[in-house]
Amino acid sequence: MLALSHVSNVALDGSRSANALRGAMNKSAVCDPTSLEGHLTRAPSRSYAAKEHVFTEGDPRANLYRIESGAVCLYKVMPDGRRQVLGFAYAGDLIGLGSSSEHQFNAQATKACELRILPWSLVQRIGRQDPEFGFKLYEAAAQELAAAHDLLLTTGQRTAMESLAAFLLAMARRGRRGKDGNTVIDLPMTRSDIGDFLGLTIETVSRTFTKLRQLKIIDLAQCTEVHVLDMDALEDLAQGEAV
Repeated sequence: MLALSHVSNVALDGSRSANALRGAMNKSAVCDPTSLEGHLTRAPSRSYAAKEHVFTEGDPRANLYRIESGAVCLYKVMPDGRRQVLGFAYAGDLIGLGSSSEHQFNAQATKACELRILPWSLVQRIGRQDPEFGFKLYEAAAQELAAAHDLLLTTGQRTAMESLAAFLLAMARRGRRGKDGNTVIDLPMTRSDIGDFLGLTIETVSRTFTKLRQLKIIDLAQCTEVHVLDMDALEDLAQGEAV
C-alpha cells in the first residue's frame, strides 16, 4: 500500500511520505512530457463525492491516482468488523501504487475530491524506461514501511494526548497562517476517522481535543478548523513531555 506525499518525512498526519519520488517527477517533468509527471498533467480527471470510494480492497489495481483537491481516507476492515485507518492522502499525493495485482485497502473520499487517473500499465512502462524512477519507487516503499512502524508506535505506546498532539503537529506542516499569526489546521476528516487512525474511540478523541483547548494549546474555531496557540507545548506533548 502506497500513498505518496510531498511531506519530507514519515508523518503522523497519515500521509505516506515519498519526497524523493516527487522530486524526481518534478525534475523530469520540466522538459520531458513522457515522464510520469508529464503524463499525470495530461491525464483525465474525475470528481468523487464525500464518502464515495475511489477503490475498495480486492479491486484489480488498474490505475494510479493523483489527488488534485480534497482528501482521501485509506483504511482496512478488520475480521471483527472494526475499521483501521491506515492514513490519509491529500492534494498532490499519489495513491494506487503497490506490489499486488489487487488493492490491499480501501480508499474513500473524506470530502469532495478531484483525482487524475493514469492507467497502471503506463506507469509500469515509465518505470521500465527510467531506472531512476524505479529506484525512487523502492525508496517510497521503504518509507511506507517506516510509516507503518510509526503507526504501530502511535497505537501501542503513546497516550491519547501524545497521539493526538503528534497528529496535529504533523497536520500543522500542511497548515496556513491565520490573521493572528498562529498556524491554522484544516481537518478534512471526522473525529471518527482520527480515532480509527490513532486507535482511539471517538469519545476519547473529543475529550482530548477539549483538554488541549483547556490547556490553551489549541483553539477550535469549528470542528474542522484548529488554531495552534502554543506550538512549543504541542511539540512537547508529541514528544511525551509534560506540559
